[in-house]
Amino acid sequence: MNSPTSLYSVDKLIEQARQLAADFKRMTGKPLPGVSNEIAEHDAAKFLDLELSDDRTQGFDATRVSETGPQKLQIKARTIFNDNYRGQRLGQLKLDKSWDSVVLVLMDENYQAFEIFEALRDDVINNLNDNSSRMKRGAMSVAKFRNIATLVWTKEDGLDMSAWRDQL
Repeated sequence: MNSPTSLYSVDKLIEQARQLAADFKRMTGKPLPGVSNEIAEHDAAKFLDLELSDDRTQGFDATRVSETGPQKLQIKARTIFNDNYRGQRLGQLKLDKSWDSVVLVLMDENYQAFEIFEALRDDVINNLNDNSSRMKRGAMSVAKFRNIATLVWTKEDGLDMSAWRDQL
């Protein structure tokens, strides 16, 4: 009997999840819960050469090897359906956990990544300090995150090695 891993590759399953999520949104007008983050984590790992964590309770989703040692990253996803970032927010940041940076994967209406940004922990924390209630929740708008982050990957150009190295 074949094992499930011999029948399907993770890449193929992610592509099917993209299609299912896009079809669900078109049919119901609502996003399919939980799918965008799984897709974003897969894409971030693939495009940025990250190692996904087995244990997400530590407060980070992936690690990256750098000249200074392993770095811990939170991965956030946002699907943009109408080119309007107004009102879009990142998922809650785990401020009480140990992590080095946050990666935000922006996806289009077909759940295809088109941009990936990264912001260092200090920049994120410093920009949350302006509103104590947001700081407690670890909430930040996508627009603000884009303003403080570095664009490290685009669908058109791939990984920007100079920008990515600046984050190491």
